[in-house]
Amino acid sequence: MAGRIRDDDIEAVRNAARIDAVVGEYVQLTNGGGGQLKGLCPFHDEKSASFYVSPSKGVFSCFGCQESGDTLGFVMKIEHLTFVEAVERLAAQLGITLHYEGGSYLPGRQQGERIRLLEINKIAAGWFTEQLTSPEAEIGRRFLKERGFEAEAAAHFGLGYAPGGFENLTRFLRGRGYTDRELLLSGICSEGQRGPMDRFRARLIWPIKDTTGEIIGFGARKLREDDKGPKYLNTPETPLYKKSHVLYGIDLARKEIAKTGRAVVVEGYTDVMACHLAGITTAVATCGTAFAEDHIKILRRLLMDTSQYRGEVVFTFDGDAAGQKAALRAFADDQKFAARTFIAVSPGGMDPCELRLAQGDEAVRGLIEQRVPLFAFAIRAAVAQHDLETAEGRSAALEQAAPIVAAIKDTSIQHDYAVQLAGMLGILDEPFVVRRVSQLARWQREREQQRERAAQQRPGGDRGRPGAAPQAPAAPRRPAFRLDPRNPAQFVERELLKLALQSPALVAPTLDAYGVDEFPTPPYALVRTAIAAAGGVAAGAAEPDAWSPRVREAAPDDAVRGLITELTVEPVRTRRAADAVYAGDFLVKLRLQAVDRRIADCRAHMQRLGSNAPEERLSAVRDELWQLQQYRQALRDRGVAAL
Repeated sequence: MAGRIRDDDIEAVRNAARIDAVVGEYVQLTNGGGGQLKGLCPFHDEKSASFYVSPSKGVFSCFGCQESGDTLGFVMKIEHLTFVEAVERLAAQLGITLHYEGGSYLPGRQQGERIRLLEINKIAAGWFTEQLTSPEAEIGRRFLKERGFEAEAAAHFGLGYAPGGFENLTRFLRGRGYTDRELLLSGICSEGQRGPMDRFRARLIWPIKDTTGEIIGFGARKLREDDKGPKYLNTPETPLYKKSHVLYGIDLARKEIAKTGRAVVVEGYTDVMACHLAGITTAVATCGTAFAEDHIKILRRLLMDTSQYRGEVVFTFDGDAAGQKAALRAFADDQKFAARTFIAVSPGGMDPCELRLAQGDEAVRGLIEQRVPLFAFAIRAAVAQHDLETAEGRSAALEQAAPIVAAIKDTSIQHDYAVQLAGMLGILDEPFVVRRVSQLARWQREREQQRERAAQQRPGGDRGRPGAAPQAPAAPRRPAFRLDPRNPAQFVERELLKLALQSPALVAPTLDAYGVDEFPTPPYALVRTAIAAAGGVAAGAAEPDAWSPRVREAAPDDAVRGLITELTVEPVRTRRAADAVYAGDFLVKLRLQAVDRRIADCRAHMQRLGSNAPEERLSAVRDELWQLQQYRQALRDRGVAAL
C-alpha cells in the first residue's frame, strides 16, 4: 500500500504552483479587473468569459457552472486525476521531491497510475528518438528528407523510429521496472499470444503531447511495402489519450495561438511540421479523427473566443473531393466559434507539406494569407451542385445556399453575400433573395433561442462535463435560494462580502459588529457566519494571506465554500481601486437597509395593534420607530461616522 504524501510536501507544491501559470496552460487568460484574470471556462461551453482566476488568493471560480477551487483542484478537474495524482503531477513539473509517510521517496512504487503512464511515454519517446539514428532507421530518415525535413526538424518535433521486431521496446520498459499491465494500459504495447508486444514496428514515430507538453500518445507512419497495417497507426484510447480531445502540435502552437488570435488547422503531422518550419507556428492537426466539437473547445479556450474578441481559425484541406467534404463538415461547426473561420486551399490541391517541398516556405505562408471565408467556400460548393441553366436548378441552389448565408453572424456581411448569391444564381430580383435570407436568419435565431430556453428549463441545463455521458441531475452546488445580481439590496450584501474577503482591512473592525440578520439573503448570511467563525474581518486584516482559505474551511458545506471562492475572485464593482471611502459607502448602505426593514416592521406592528391597543404598548413602538428614524437620518447625513 502506498504511503501518504507528507503535508509539508503538499504545502510546498501548493505554494510553488502559481494558479495563473497552471490554468494558463489550458485557458487564455486576460485582465479581468481588480487583480483578477478571466477566460473561457474549460469545464462548460460558453460564449462569454465567466471563468475568473485570482493569482493573489490562489483560487478560481466560474460564475457559469459554479466550478471553483484551488490549483490542485483545477488540475484534478481538468485532467480527471485523484488528489495524489494531481500533487505528483505538479511536483514532477516543478522539480519538487515528494516523501511519503512510512518511507522516503521511492520512484515507481508510490506514484499514481497516471504519472506512471506518463513516465512510460516519456521513456519510450526517448528510446524511439535514439533508434532514429540506427542503421535500420535509414528508411525513416530518407522518408523525412524526401519531404524536406532535415535532422534538426526531426529533433525539434521529437520524431523517432520504432524498429522491427515484437519485443524490443517491451523488454526495455520491463527492464525499467514497468509491469505488463502498465505497458498494455499505456497503449505502447498490444496483447500478443505470449503477452505484451510492441504496438509500433518498423514505423516512423511522432510523439503526441497535450497543451502542457506531456506526452500522452504516439502516431506511427508505415514505411515498408510489406507492412499490411494502416498507413497511420495511433495510440489507442487510454487513460491519457482520447483522440477526440487531442490536437497534434498544440504544445508548440499554444502560446502563439493565444498571442496572435489565430489557429491554423491542417490535416496531418507532416503538414504541421511544414507550417511551423515555414513560420506558421499556430498550426495543429487532429490525430486520426475528424475535427469535431471537443477540438473546437480546445481552440476556443486558447483563442479567448468570445463575442467581444474576434480571432481567426483557418482550415487547410486538400483540393480533392475528400478535402471539400471535410471543409463542409468544418462549416457545419462554424457557429460554435465566435471567431471568424476561413479556408485555405492550394490551387494545385497540394497539402502544406507538398507545397513547401515544391515551392518553399513563402508559398506556405502565402497559402494561409490567401484564405477565404469558410462560408464563402460553402456557398460556392452548394451552388456548384445544381444546374443554374434551369429555373428548377436555380431554385434548388437558392434553397441550399440561402441557409448558409443566413448563418453568417455579421449582418452587414450577410446582406452583401445575399446580394452576391443573387448574382451567382442569375436571379435579377435581388430583394427577393435578400428577403429569403432574412426570413431564414430570423428563423435560425428563434430556433437557437428556443433551444437555449429549453436547455435552461431542463435540470442542470446543458452543463454536462466534457466527455461525460448524460447523467442524472447532480445535487445543487449552491443554497436553494436564488441569487439575483440585479437586485439592488442583494448587490449591497454581495459587494460588502467581496470587500470582507478580498480586502478585510477596509471593513475591519466595523463589519464584525454587524449581525447575521443584517444579511437577509440566506446564502450571504451563511458566508457572514463563516467569516465570523473564522475570527471576523479583524483576523483577516491581521493575516490577509491566510484569510480566504480560513473562511472556506469555516463554511458549513461545499455550496457555501463555492460561493466564498466566487466572492473571493469576483472583482468589486468600482472603476477605481477599492478604498476606505468605497467600503464605508457599502457599510452605510447595508446598515440603512437593515434600519429600513426594522422601520417597516415597527409600522406593521402598530397597524396590527390598532388604535384600541394599550397606550404603553403603542408608546413603546412609537419610541422605537422615532429612534430608528433619527438613526436613519444620521446615517444619511454623517455616513460612516454615524455607525
